[in-house]
Amino acid sequence: MGVEKFGVIGSGQMGNGIAQVAAASGLNVLMSDIQQDFCDKGMATIAKNLDRMVSKGKLDEGQKEAILGRIETTTDLGDMAGVDFVVEAAVEREDLKFKIFEDLDKICPPHVILSTNTSSIPIGRIAARTSRPEKIIGMHFMNPVPVMKLVEVIKGIATSQETFDLTWELCEKFNKTPAEANDFPGFIANRILMPMINEAIFCIYQSVGKVEDIDTVMKLGMNHPMGPLALADLIGLDTCLAIMETLYDGFKDSKYRPCPLLRKYVEVGWLGRKTGKGFYDYK
Repeated sequence: MGVEKFGVIGSGQMGNGIAQVAAASGLNVLMSDIQQDFCDKGMATIAKNLDRMVSKGKLDEGQKEAILGRIETTTDLGDMAGVDFVVEAAVEREDLKFKIFEDLDKICPPHVILSTNTSSIPIGRIAARTSRPEKIIGMHFMNPVPVMKLVEVIKGIATSQETFDLTWELCEKFNKTPAEANDFPGFIANRILMPMINEAIFCIYQSVGKVEDIDTVMKLGMNHPMGPLALADLIGLDTCLAIMETLYDGFKDSKYRPCPLLRKYVEVGWLGRKTGKGFYDYK
């Protein structure tokens, strides 16, 4: 099955990035969200990203306009009936993702593959909400999507080889490097990354070090391009907490217990860059 029209559910930082790379690869893209304002903000972000590429000589104006011209937006999920492949990139909430996949299963023709950009929720659990478990797969992009090369491709227990192969080919078409992961909580990336971020938060919580010093140690001592606390702010502290809770619930191992300070920050609305306040102040 060929993919000509590509659907993206969600126009936030992950959704608009996925829409951008899909359109840049030559596909027609339909990006949906629950409000037109959200779609407009997503399109503005894509335009800004492309303008930056033009200024660096990586694109010309004609190429930029062609990419933008291949992206449509909608607030009607029913419009996904006309796409060949869907990536869901809504917020990391299990109940919301379940509802989206139940709806997409009714809307999209039987041949359409439904993928999820989930950071940690088991693929099999999502697939069970549909009548096409063999066509459900994880397609986990890294943030920021236009820059980061990796995509984790996660097979559920019922995912077919045909579904896996087509998803892998799409990653390569998007000029990404796919890596295969099996369906365990957190997959590969977040099973390794999030406990490190959580431990960095414990270092603040237990007064082992200050925010800037913890990040400096990891940047200069371990050669990380960004410290774990700055990275947590970029990802979103609510997303970090959701992933840690998925790991803890999935393994029932105390090493995955979310730091109480992380929970406290989320409860007061300090979610990182998107709210202007996290471990750093962005205002």
